[in-house]
Amino acid sequence: MTRSAKAGRLFGDHFLSRLAAGEQATVANVRRLAKEVLGPNAAAVAQQDVFAWETFRLLAKEGVIGTAFPRESGGTDARQVLRIRIVEELGRVCSASASIVTGADLSCRAIVAGASDELKTELLPGLCRGEIQAAFALSEPGAGSDVRGLATVIRREGDRYLIDGEKKFITRGTTADWFVVVGRAEHDPDCFIAVLVPRNASGFMIGPEVGKLGWAGVPISSLEFRNVATPVANRLGQEGDGFNLAQDALARARIGHAAMALGRAIGAVEIATAYMADRKLFGKSLGEHQGAQWMLAEMVTRIEASRALVQLAAEKYDGADPDAGIFASMAKLQATDLGMKVVTDALQLTGGRGYLQDFPLERFFRDAKLNQIGEGSSEVHKTVIGRDAVRRARDLERHPCLKFESLVDY
Repeated sequence: MTRSAKAGRLFGDHFLSRLAAGEQATVANVRRLAKEVLGPNAAAVAQQDVFAWETFRLLAKEGVIGTAFPRESGGTDARQVLRIRIVEELGRVCSASASIVTGADLSCRAIVAGASDELKTELLPGLCRGEIQAAFALSEPGAGSDVRGLATVIRREGDRYLIDGEKKFITRGTTADWFVVVGRAEHDPDCFIAVLVPRNASGFMIGPEVGKLGWAGVPISSLEFRNVATPVANRLGQEGDGFNLAQDALARARIGHAAMALGRAIGAVEIATAYMADRKLFGKSLGEHQGAQWMLAEMVTRIEASRALVQLAAEKYDGADPDAGIFASMAKLQATDLGMKVVTDALQLTGGRGYLQDFPLERFFRDAKLNQIGEGSSEVHKTVIGRDAVRRARDLERHPCLKFESLVDY
């Protein structure tokens, strides 16, 4: 059944009103790209897990990559409240497009925040324009979200650092020109150092791309460092700043994962409701059945609630709120778990049609899982959030309904 295009969307634009006119224009341009190019090409991009160069170049040319970079380097230094709207729009149609944008931020954030003026002048304009790429080399075979569990060793020898270790699940590993490497100082295991390593460094080996369930268009690989030398001038921040630089990049990435998952959930509901209007069942459309309406009601309500939490996390990050990191974890946990459920339910509503490879929900379903895993699994974030709540509870004011003696003897 064919219908003429109509203005408006199922999910409202209430958050756009909080953006400045220029920021709203950026979102409008991303919507245009999603409608005219990225959405129609998304299925083709997902056919093979090789880097989506055409998508990357388009996003760089249109200045979308540049939203992660300072103005003096050619970027727009976008606030997180704008970037979540961009990522949501891209996630609605194409995981690779959304991942390319969040990945540019993740891989370059430590350079923006910690590189010397000379390095920034040398690298940031090219990274902003998409002429070169960087990769964020953090995760290891035995450590991922737990940065303090890193085993990679960085030791100083005169005017250079020597790196020994392995990294795993590195996005852009096979396409990056520069690598942000985080490891422990040999002289002090509690001191974390971040350095930049060029692709052609001696002793640096890049493994083959590894196939994965979804997220085609942004392949991953492993890295190996065997006595790899890089100048001290390539250090990001001071010795000991590596942990904080990594945590800052991860906070931004977690907010990005949340926005991407919500964008995909929004797209899944839009696709399912279009099907519900066309599909006839027992003499009426699927959308007229109460059971289907109740499923839809839960999806749209929870999506809007999750959008509000992600918005709050972005606002806290932009305001340098001390709780920004924990709210990034909460937003990531809630939105990505919800995204998996919504895509699953949307596929259920579309039945056999949704299960076919030529229907977008099959791709959405495979892509949704990684958001629950990347930049800290849901279980890791539950631990982080719960531990933080217990820690804060020790020093909070007593609930007014409780007596002041020990609750063990209540």
